[in-house]
Formats: sequence, structure tokens, C-alpha cells
Amino acid sequence: MSASSRVAQFANALTLRRLMLVLAFAGIFAVATNPSVDSDTWWHLRAGEWMLAHRQVMTADAFSWTRAGHPWVDHSWLSQVGMALLWNGFGFAGLNLAVAALVTLAFSFVYLQCEGSVYLKALVLQLAAFSTGLYWSARPQMLSLALASVFAYILSLFRWRGRDHLWLLPALTVLWVNLHAGFAIGFLLIALTLAGQILSRAAGARGQGLLEWPGVARLALAGLACVAVVPLNPFGARMFSYPLETVSIGALRAVIQEWMSPDFHMLSAQPFIWLLIGTLVAVALGRRRTDVTDLVLLSFFLYAALLAARNIPLFALIAPPVLMRHVAFPAVDEEPAAARSPAGGEAPGPPRRAPALVLINWLLLAAVIAVAAGKVAVPLRPSVNEAAVAKSMPVGAVEYIRRTGPPGRLFNSYNWGGYLAWTLYPAYPVYIDGRTDLYGDAFVRRYLRIVAAQEEWQAALDREGVRLVVIETGSPLATALRRAPDWRQGYADSLVSVFERR
Repeated sequence: MSASSRVAQFANALTLRRLMLVLAFAGIFAVATNPSVDSDTWWHLRAGEWMLAHRQVMTADAFSWTRAGHPWVDHSWLSQVGMALLWNGFGFAGLNLAVAALVTLAFSFVYLQCEGSVYLKALVLQLAAFSTGLYWSARPQMLSLALASVFAYILSLFRWRGRDHLWLLPALTVLWVNLHAGFAIGFLLIALTLAGQILSRAAGARGQGLLEWPGVARLALAGLACVAVVPLNPFGARMFSYPLETVSIGALRAVIQEWMSPDFHMLSAQPFIWLLIGTLVAVALGRRRTDVTDLVLLSFFLYAALLAARNIPLFALIAPPVLMRHVAFPAVDEEPAAARSPAGGEAPGPPRRAPALVLINWLLLAAVIAVAAGKVAVPLRPSVNEAAVAKSMPVGAVEYIRRTGPPGRLFNSYNWGGYLAWTLYPAYPVYIDGRTDLYGDAFVRRYLRIVAAQEEWQAALDREGVRLVVIETGSPLATALRRAPDWRQGYADSLVSVFERR
């Protein structure tokens, strides 16, 4: 076949369905490409730079003066090294594109689990992806999103299509446990699938998606193999308890928005509601009998998402395949009749289409790619990212401190600790940053009382020898410091104020 014939055949095969699929994933990638740095990005980058410079994994704190030298379980060490390499090579653009690629990868595996019309799949997939927008940031948790999607896909293949790739799960767990403490999500997916299968068997259920007892045993053995490989990381068996220790820090819900329940008055939380309603309607009205394992998975991750907004992405990974299973029952064969193989014959090639239709499809594809490329290009510019950082980070305060060099120990806002560790290290070790596991619940609560100007806050700063404070301009502590005779305001803007002890 000549090259021109192959090009013509490819153009002929470009259907509206394929165009819809390209549109869906191009849209997800384009929308997910944003200035993605947040308050935690900076201390992850600082840790990655430290490890590249010292050629060893961090096992003790080096960025704060309140926990200097204390043991620290850096569960994201491998992610941080990767982030630092991306930053050194490509700056903001590298981080932003990596986030968009991981979001797109995660929902690619979700798409592979879905049945039914490609048009509806594309719509549901975009809705699910956009419901996770609050989660998109240059942090190791994005790798957990992608790996959770891969785990769910492998379990779906085993359960619904009888394809056994469970041997991959332990290997992925070894990678995951060195990338992020979210590896516990993989255990949850396996455990909930096992629970659903056992409940189904106990209830005498039958039908597709239900494993025989040997399959249940095979899945249980794969889960045990995943547990067995967890110690294959620089911190050994300590990683077993680490995820539980982080979740048990009650002060998280008082400091970090993503650990709070979703605020449904925010527009960014609306896609989650639409996805939830769509899933409930599909399950209620669909003719397929609800699968017990699907019900267990949906119920658990919905409960988790309502408790903490950071869990919405897990629900968004689980819900679309369940929704589409009910909408697409009985299964719809989308393959054109002309493309199906006649009895005893060989399947012909794709049907020929009118040149005008092929041209329209190509023009639409070019338009989609052009629009997506234009959207992606904007967040790759350093100036756009620097402007975004200046809206939420104390850029002016950092410039003032670098210029004047005020002496003394630093007390800082929790939200800015990572950025200050990135910009002022090692001259000014921070008081606190996003590593709540390092500081602990009692320390974080004491910090909150100081910021609220409660319980003799001044005595607390005196006792700890604090001489420099970087805090939100409108905070109670800033108001109290302005009135205190032994403190002076050295710098202030609408976002941040810097106070120095006289």
C-alpha cells in the first residue's frame, strides 16, 4: 500500500466519534494546564533540591528552627527529586505540564473502564475530571491520583473482563510507596473490592462482575503481596503507620481547606454535585442490577469526599464506570454494521466517507488542537506564573527581608512556610510549614492560638525568642502586633505584614 493510500485510509477512518474523544482529552489537558504551584509545592521543591545537592534521602528536618534535626519521614522523597529536576530543567512550565499530563493519564484509565456511547463517555469523563480541579497542583498527590486510577483499572479488568494483571499491583505499590503516602488508597481499593465480592457471594448474587472463590483468593493474595512490599522504601516498615498518623492530626481541618468538607457554595465544587446526581440517577433508573462491589466502592469514597474535599478525586475515579455501566445496559454496539464481519467472511475495512465529511472532520480536529494549544501556551509563560504566585504568596515581604536582613528567629503563617523555606533558606529557617506530620497536632494547635492572638501570645513569642513575624495583614496577630509597644511594622501590603521586635 502506497503512502498516499495509507494517509487516505487514515483520513477516511477519522469519524465523529474519534473527534469527540480527541476533544474530550484535549479539553481535560488544556483545562488542567494552569499555574499549578501552591503553598506546599515550595517545600517539596526545597526538599528535592536538598536531596539533589546532598545525594541522599532526607531523614531529618533542615528547614525549620522549631524542629531542626528531628526525624522526618519524607514519604514523597522520589516525587520531590523528580519535581526538582523538572523545575531545574523547565521551571514553571515543566510543573504545569506534568500536572496536566497526570490528570489526563488518570482519566484515560477511567475511560478504559467505561461502557457505552463514546459521546456520553466523553461528557461524563470531562465532568468527573473537572470535579477534581481543586486538587490540581504541583504536589506528589497528583501521582497518587494517577496510580489510584491504574489500580482501579487493573481491578476492573480482573472483575469485569476476566483479564488477570494483578501481578502488576505489588510492583506498582513499590513505586507508589516511594512517591507518596497515598499508597494506602491502593490497599483501600483492594480491600473494598474484596469486601464487595465476599458480600455478593454471601448474598447469593450472580452475574457479570462477580468473581468465583478462586478469583477472590487470587485477589486476596495480590493484596497480601502489596502489603509485603511496603517496607521497600528508605523508612522501612515505618510507612505502614504513617498514613494513619497524618489523618489523625485533628488540627488539619482547622488549617487546610482541602481537609475540610466541600463548600458547595463555590462554583468549583458544583461538578462534584452534578457527577453525584448523575450517578445516583443512572443507578436508580438503569435496568442493570446494582453490583454490590460497585455499591461498596461508591459509598465509601462518597463518604470520604463529603468529609474532606481532598477525597473528591477518588470518588471521581470510581463513579464514571459505574454510571456508564447502568446507562449502557444492555450494551450498545457502536460499531457500524458495514464494519462488522459477515458470517464466515473477513471483516472489510472502514466504510468510505464523502470527501467533504472527511474535510470537515479534519478542520474540526485542527480547530480543537489550535484552541487547546492556545490555552496551554498561556500558563507556560513565567510572567503568568509569577503573577499568580504574587497573588497568594508573600513576595513583597521576601524582597523586603532580603533587602534589609532583619535579625532574629522567624514566626510565619502556616500557609507561607513552604514558600519562605524556598526563598529564604538557609538564612531564615521557618517556624512552621505544610509538613504537619513533622510538627504534630499539639504544635499546630499552639500555632493557631498564637495567630489568633489568644492565651498570652506575646509571652509565647518572647519565650521562643521570636524577633521577626511574617503574617497575614488582616489576621488577629497582625492587629495585636501593631498595638504592641515592643514591635514595629517594617513592611505591609494588602496580603502580608512584616513585624520586627524593637
